[in-house]
Formats: sequence, structure tokens, C-alpha cells
Amino acid sequence: MNTVEVERLLPHRFPMLLVDRVLDLVPGESVTATKAITRNEPCYRALGAHTAGACPEYPQTLLIESWGQTAGILATWRSPDEQTDPRQTDRVMLLGGLSGVVFHRPVLPGDVLLHRARLSRALSDTAIFEGETSCGGEVVMSVERMVMAFRPADELLPSTG
Repeated sequence: MNTVEVERLLPHRFPMLLVDRVLDLVPGESVTATKAITRNEPCYRALGAHTAGACPEYPQTLLIESWGQTAGILATWRSPDEQTDPRQTDRVMLLGGLSGVVFHRPVLPGDVLLHRARLSRALSDTAIFEGETSCGGEVVMSVERMVMAFRPADELLPSTG
């Protein structure tokens, strides 16, 4: 699955679409996706020329977001014939919580990340995932648990009364 196909599954767009390609997807079980980190990422824009020799660490929050988007692909996957534009759905994907996240080493520009997410449990509108991110065969982040919830979009809008 390339970036165009990933865009059909997630509501995220540049600069917040942080999954480049899906390599493997077993519905209801697991997903493997990639994200290439480049010095052109928006998070590096403010660094300027004085850091040209430095190799700045990719923000951990964006690493979690990228892994979470990978899990979101698994959570929302339907057969190719049943896919709908995520911006046209009445459900919103929300991060419910994280636990047991460990960062094993910094992620740097030039790294190509391999995200693996596994569905631990699914309950109607909530899913629990676990997994890891690796680079060159070395684990750079592990996630013990991520809870993802889906809520009706109209319930999240402010009341008008």
C-alpha cells in the first residue's frame, strides 16, 4: 500500500500524515508500515544553518504519532471494496491512552522506520494495540499498550445551547 492508498485510510494530510507505506496487513491482527525520516521534515524547519553539522533527534511525540497512525490503519481497515474516505465518516479516531512506551535509542534523519502494531483486543468502539518500531533491525521504540477509541463526530462538537 503506497502513500496514496494510505491517505484513503487515514484522515491525516501533510504535514501530519506520518506513514509512507504499508508493507503487510492482516485484518484484525497486525500491520507493518514504514516511515522515512528526512531532514526536510517540518519539525526540523526552524533549526537553521547553524545546525548543519548536527544530527537532531526526531521528536518522540511524532514517533508515537507515526506508530499510532499505523495502528489506526489496522483499526479502520476494511476490504479494498469497502474502503471509504475517512473524512466522510461520522466517527473520529481518538487516542485513549498509552502505557509502557520505551524509547531505546534516538531516531535521526536518514532512518527508515518499520512500525509493527498488533491488535490485542477490540471492544465495539475501542481497540487496544501493542508493538514496536525498529530501524535497521534494532528496536527504537516499544509500546506495551495503546488504547484507541472511536466516537461519533457529532458528540464531539460543542453544544449550541
